[in-house]
Amino acid sequence: MTIAEHFESGCIYHIYSHANGKDLLFVENSNYQYFLDRLLKYIIPVAGIYAYCLMPNHFHLLIRFKDLAGDKIDDEHQYLMRPFSNFLNSYAKAYNRRYNRKGALFLDFLRRKRVQDEKYLLKLLHYIHNNPVHHGFVSQADKWKYSSYNSYTNVEKPSSVEREEILKYFDSKEDFLGYHKSSVEYDFMNLE
Repeated sequence: MTIAEHFESGCIYHIYSHANGKDLLFVENSNYQYFLDRLLKYIIPVAGIYAYCLMPNHFHLLIRFKDLAGDKIDDEHQYLMRPFSNFLNSYAKAYNRRYNRKGALFLDFLRRKRVQDEKYLLKLLHYIHNNPVHHGFVSQADKWKYSSYNSYTNVEKPSSVEREEILKYFDSKEDFLGYHKSSVEYDFMNLE
């Protein structure tokens, strides 16, 4: 089951969560930016971000944990989980204060799935970047400003997204763009 997978250093994961019930995670533009700021503060020290997409009621991340081989850590999973807990709690507390609400903002658990191979990695990249298209918010991935897609299409602009690792799988920028515009079959049981 997806939620039971333990985090391991050096591994790539699809991480996602949903707002509790019918709540929204992002009500206004500043919420998206604050979430990204928190993401950089808490997650960059332990992981590289390959892709992200923030939707009004859920988010997707594609990350690779840094290698902890030389570090003495008793419980690697807990060590890697703590920044995510701090990140989501930090966001939820600020959100609850801002909108005068109480209670859990996110579902009770952080969903995660380990990426085992290149084919799955590329399907996830396509899925994450095309999530706003899939949900009918925009007609093309480049129209959604709360994802990492445009970071890949404008490589001259500095980014916290680790584009180089992903771009190695594509022969050119045109190849990357074509892949994202192509139709990719998803096995949702494996993606989520």
